[in-house]
Amino acid sequence: MLSQKDEWVVEELVPIREKVYQYLKNEILKGELKTGERLVERELADKLKISRTPIREALLRLESQGFVTTVPRKGVIVSQISLEQVLEVFSILSSLEVLAVQLATERLDEFMTKELDELIEETNRLLAGNEDEEISQFHIRINNFLYKAAKSPRLYEMLSDLVDYIRAFAHIGYEVPGRMREALHEHKDILQAMSERQIDKAMKMTQDHIENSRKAYIRTIDSVKKK
Repeated sequence: MLSQKDEWVVEELVPIREKVYQYLKNEILKGELKTGERLVERELADKLKISRTPIREALLRLESQGFVTTVPRKGVIVSQISLEQVLEVFSILSSLEVLAVQLATERLDEFMTKELDELIEETNRLLAGNEDEEISQFHIRINNFLYKAAKSPRLYEMLSDLVDYIRAFAHIGYEVPGRMREALHEHKDILQAMSERQIDKAMKMTQDHIENSRKAYIRTIDSVKKK
């Protein structure tokens, strides 16, 4: 957590509003700022030792992306997301990620092919070990590669926002026993199909991967409701 004023000095290439936005977003993604928690401009400004203007700008941006919500007589809170909203995001994510994999496979160049091979090798190493935390972070790296390799900046931005949304509000799907490793196996198969330029196969595997993640999320929600 940031604690020194020096860390909030305005940098030429990173405006203070961007730093505040990334900080608050990461706190939501990590669960440090929990669903329903109030975000008070004055308190955040005092905590980060900055003016309220970049705080306000960051909150407006987060609200436009669905991470926070303005509630009458309560103020800004971390969004409370319904099951229907999360499932809608999974549906959108499925369509866009399938498109990304299609484009990425079609547009693989020498540089991306080398990175792809490295990811497959790293996937095999992780599957042979027991580092679940490392696997969790590796999923993020794989997604970033897939979106970047599609070579479509707008698609990259849309997918990154959707994945962050899933990470913030639907990450509990990984709590299903074995799901994290199962998902890594699925990612490995997708990468392998891409390496072999099997576009249709890679697209179908991607669709199945998102569907399996959606089902895992629903199973977790159902188990919580039964307790």
